Formats: sequence, C-alpha cells, structure tokens
Amino acid sequence: MSGLIHKARSGGIFCCLVFVFGLTSLYLRYLTSFIHTHNLPVASEGKLRQNINLDNTLNFGARPGVPTYTSWKAPIIWEGMFDPNLYDQRHIQLQSSVALTVFAVGRYLDAYLKNFLTSAEQHFMLGLPVTYYVFTDLPENLPNIELAPQRNLKVIQVEKHSRWQDISMMRMKTISEAIESEIRHSANYVFCFDVDQEFKGRFGSEALGDSVALLHAHFYKLPKHRFTYDRNPKSKAFMKTGDFYYHAAIFGGLWEKVKNMADACYLSIIEDKLNDVEALWHDESHLNKYFWLHKPSKLLSPEYCWDQSIADKRDINITRLIWAPKHYDTLRTP
Repeated sequence: MSGLIHKARSGGIFCCLVFVFGLTSLYLRYLTSFIHTHNLPVASEGKLRQNINLDNTLNFGARPGVPTYTSWKAPIIWEGMFDPNLYDQRHIQLQSSVALTVFAVGRYLDAYLKNFLTSAEQHFMLGLPVTYYVFTDLPENLPNIELAPQRNLKVIQVEKHSRWQDISMMRMKTISEAIESEIRHSANYVFCFDVDQEFKGRFGSEALGDSVALLHAHFYKLPKHRFTYDRNPKSKAFMKTGDFYYHAAIFGGLWEKVKNMADACYLSIIEDKLNDVEALWHDESHLNKYFWLHKPSKLLSPEYCWDQSIADKRDINITRLIWAPKHYDTLRTP
C-alpha cells in the first residue's frame, strides 16, 4: 500500500512539475517573441524579464500625427504607445513606490483638495504604494478621504505667504526639504502636482521615469518663437530658445532627480530675489530653464494634463487629468 501511495504522490508531483514547466516555457516564448518583434536586445532566457527596458517596448509609430520622441531620444508618452500591463507588472516586480506632493494653501484647500485626492484614488498609480504629501497652512481643514490599501496621506504644515507668486515659487524649497527629511526613505519616485486639477483616466506607471516633464497643453503645437520663456536677461530663468514649453502643474522622477531640480530652481529664484527680479511665470520659468539645461528622460503628452477649453482636441485620445475651473479672482491673494 505504501508503495502505491508513494507512486501516486510521485505521479502528482511529476504532473505539477510538467504543468509549471509548461507555463514557464509559454511565458518565456512570449517574452522571446515580444523582444524579437520589437527589435529588443536578446539576453539569456533566465534574464529576459529582468533586462527588458520598458521604454524600449513603446510603439513610436502608433501616433503618427504627433511627436513621440525628442531629439535626445526621450519618449513622449501618448495613448496607444504602451502596454499598461507590462509597465504595471514590471513596477510591481521592482516594488516601485510613489510620493505625490500637492500644495493646498489658503482658499485652494476648500476649493480643490477633496476632488483632487478622491480622483487620484481612482486613477493615480493604481497597484503601487502611494503616499500623498499635502502641504497646507490649514491642516485642521483637511477633508476626510477614504484611502485604498497601500495608500497613505501625510500632512505637512507650511507658512502661508502673502502673495500667491511667493507660494508658487517657495514650493521648490518645501519639496526639497520633504524629500530630504521623509520621502527619500519611503519612495522611489516623486510626482509634484498643482491641486486645481482632477484625474479622469489612468495616470499609471508608464509615466514613471528618471526625470519627467509635461508638455503644456497650450503650447505643444506652437512654434518655438511663441513659447513664453522668460526673456529678461537679468533673470536666472532667461531663455532665448528651448526644446519645448513645459507645464509646472506636473513634474516628477526619481527622488534624487526631483530634489536636484527643486534645489536648482530654488537657488535661481533666491538669486533673482536678491537682484530684485521675478521671472515671468515664476517657478514654471525656472523649471523650463532647468529642463533646457538638464534634459528630461521622459515627457508626458498633454493627455496627462488637458485644458478642456482648448477647441482643437484632435490629438487627445484620452484625458487623464484635466484643469479644474480657475477662480483666480477669488482664490488668489494679490
């Protein structure tokens, strides 16, 4: 009897091994086929998955009507170019984690924060650990938001400046300090957002990269001479020309890269202040100067931050984030 049991067990184990081996072989054949189809470098079978650079799987020809890469070969991410499942599976495997920073100061907290966070819970980096860092002068007024597993919220109290321009510019210093004191210990990536926005569709792991910039929805089709760079030679943000016009409503990347960028922009802003100069579009002008000197490794198309008032929407296959209605006359201090 014991011999029969032993044979049955051995047969069961053998069947299981055959089944597992079969699945593994199918998976490896899929990866091999995927790599050859997309002209990717071939590694040994045991390292195929680990060695895939996800950005090499992008289909740059999927959107012929828009630029899909830069002169320095950084991808510009549009709907249809990527396989979201490949990106999500890879970043889950890598145990990627994301910190999202957002400023909700003064009247902006009541007007925008709840909608921003609620929509982020529905669309932002789903499947990855996310910590929201909310910078506010009114922590006691924070809305009650129900967070999904692996999602956390931290509140950091900040000073309210008398001018909205100073709030905008000083956020670079605050972001850098938060990265140094907290974020670097808990997250691989940092994304920085304006609060007056609402998520409408997937804003996922395809957006992650070493250094990530956003094409401004109002400028991505315009010729360079119409970009509103700072033209004042006295400002550290001064630019004669550039590559693109980037929107400061979203920027991100590895925490080290974001900290370097925030530090550089803050130092330029302080130098301008010492010289009694203020850049045309404040921190956005300094951000554009930084990305001109230090090219981003990935660009997000205007699908990732769209203004619905723009009439020509032919290029926009999906709106992932939209501008919320602006009420500057009532929300901004002079």
